[in-house]
Amino acid sequence: MEIFLIVLVLLAVIGLSNIVNRFLPFVPVPVIQIGLGVIVAIVPSGIHLPLSPEVFFVLFIAPLLFNDGKNTPRDELWTLRAPILLLALGLVFITVLVAGYFIHWLIPSIPLPAAFALAAILSPTDAVAVSSLAGRVRLPKEIMRLLEGEALMNDASGLVAFKFAIAAAVTGYFSLAEASLSFIFIAVGGLVMGALLSFFIIGFRVFIRRLGMEDITMHMLIQILTPFVLYLAAEELGLSGILAVVAGGIVHAIERDRAEASTVKLQVVSGSTWSVILFLLNGLVFVILGLQLPAVGGVIWNDNAFVNGQVIGYILLIFVLLIFLRFTWVFLFWGKGKNTADFSDFNLRLRSSLLITFSGVRGAVTLAGAFSIPFVLQDGSPFPQRDLIIFVAAGVILISLVAASIFLPLLSRNPEHKNDTLDEDHLEREIRIKLMKAAMQAIRQQIDDTNEVAAREVINEYGREITRLEFEASSQRMEDIRCSEKQIRLISLEAERQEIKTMIKQKEIQAHIADPLLELIDQREYILTQKLKLKIIFEVIRLRRMFVKAFAKQNENADHVQYLTALRAAKQRTLEAAIAAIREHITDNNRTLSLSVISHHREMIASLHGDYQEVKAGEDFGKDKKALQLLAIQAERDEVQRLFEQGEVSRSLANKLRQFINYMETVSLEEEDAAH
Repeated sequence: MEIFLIVLVLLAVIGLSNIVNRFLPFVPVPVIQIGLGVIVAIVPSGIHLPLSPEVFFVLFIAPLLFNDGKNTPRDELWTLRAPILLLALGLVFITVLVAGYFIHWLIPSIPLPAAFALAAILSPTDAVAVSSLAGRVRLPKEIMRLLEGEALMNDASGLVAFKFAIAAAVTGYFSLAEASLSFIFIAVGGLVMGALLSFFIIGFRVFIRRLGMEDITMHMLIQILTPFVLYLAAEELGLSGILAVVAGGIVHAIERDRAEASTVKLQVVSGSTWSVILFLLNGLVFVILGLQLPAVGGVIWNDNAFVNGQVIGYILLIFVLLIFLRFTWVFLFWGKGKNTADFSDFNLRLRSSLLITFSGVRGAVTLAGAFSIPFVLQDGSPFPQRDLIIFVAAGVILISLVAASIFLPLLSRNPEHKNDTLDEDHLEREIRIKLMKAAMQAIRQQIDDTNEVAAREVINEYGREITRLEFEASSQRMEDIRCSEKQIRLISLEAERQEIKTMIKQKEIQAHIADPLLELIDQREYILTQKLKLKIIFEVIRLRRMFVKAFAKQNENADHVQYLTALRAAKQRTLEAAIAAIREHITDNNRTLSLSVISHHREMIASLHGDYQEVKAGEDFGKDKKALQLLAIQAERDEVQRLFEQGEVSRSLANKLRQFINYMETVSLEEEDAAH
């Protein structure tokens, strides 16, 4: 019962932290959660949660890093592989070496192996903290990807270095050659183990799906258990469990891109489930960190053997050294080998280096590693200065979070922007287009036979709004959009004309069916091009058709229904041919306009059927449309949250977008009330 109550309190604290953040938006959520954790620990609530490093790593770090590996773009990580490895491996070992000797010199009571252990556990950056802090600032995309890649890798390198340093401190024996070979074995073995076991798990899921077992709940259970299985299996074999879950996440991302497009429902449920799990785990990491601080600080603070001011000075000096090492390393190597000219600018390179430096915050991995230091050495004597090491680690974590909270917002402001309002307006327009595309994608995933008409109408509304926003970009952009749309529609008309000629050649339609269709195509083409030559040709063709109609031996009283049926069938074929032609000419530059024209053609095809207007007039159409609109609005909200968490939008812009979405939802509900 006690554990259950503690869990409830911690979950309540996570919710409270987000409420407090609404009133204190300038304070990062992790800092608020740490503060609330400290308050819960010091008030007479009876809540005490000892930190078990083994449980912490498997319960929190494994699923969080698995998700990061699954969602971080692989192509961007590969592009940044050199700077990521320089930070995740080179900087870690430089930090262990330099900071280890410095700590031993600064605090002689900490033996050199123990000083190396402290330096090693201070070297990894915290991926969760980086993502949380990035939501408050707009870090450049390349820098954000670099930080994510570094955080995926340096946990393993830092913890492995920590493991060997602790072993040297406990046993008094250390071999650099053995340590190097062991590191390669543990790291490479963890990656291979994670990848192979992930392939096996994916194969098992495919096998049970072929057996007809499509139960979403069971497949979600397998997904949730996967990171724990990968971590525990790798650790059991003496390999890196952290690298195993990272490799597993990347393999599952590849499998998702190739296979899960056909299992839309599983993908939607998976996204929703993981968003809840990650929200809770991210919050619990920092709340638990806050719970540990009073106990950690109390031991040193109340010990007469330590001068509190001097200990705080130790923490500040160690933090300054870590910042200096990180900045020097980044400034020397960041941008090397890049093909862009940006990094030839000293000021820009300096600013980028400072952003990367202060983004390297320490977090729960550091504290969990410090708590894993054994209490005694091999000879039974107490581990030297264990409490002081833990207190220093906790102090560096707090200072790194506070420093990042102060300096990152200042450094992220680009002084080269002469018109911030214009930049913000341009960014907001681009983000709104992203939101609407996410909404359209969500609607497409829910289309079935019962709501197809309503879905097409909502998608068309979004497509028109996207086109309008793109028109607002600039006069040059507007002209580009007009030219692009004209080319798409001309391709569409030519495809319709060729399809009619094919049907005439194959005697599938008669002249009195083909003529009005061709005349309509010519009219639309003339409106688009407004060329004099085409106008003359069009007038000649129109006179010829009038002559044919006047003297054609056609019974005007023929079955009109049969005539309309044939006309509609022919028109549907021409529209389908136009859609196929447009698809063949889709590029990254004209994708939005092409899909908008295709959607319009599909709506025209639907309108050719006699029951289309009846469907639109029916009560179910209104309900379906309203349900899809609400689904789209929720998809926009989810996209805002995703962009905010990834640091692509600032907190102020995210709030502005949420307010706009709320306004659109209100308008939609008012329209529904008016309709009733």
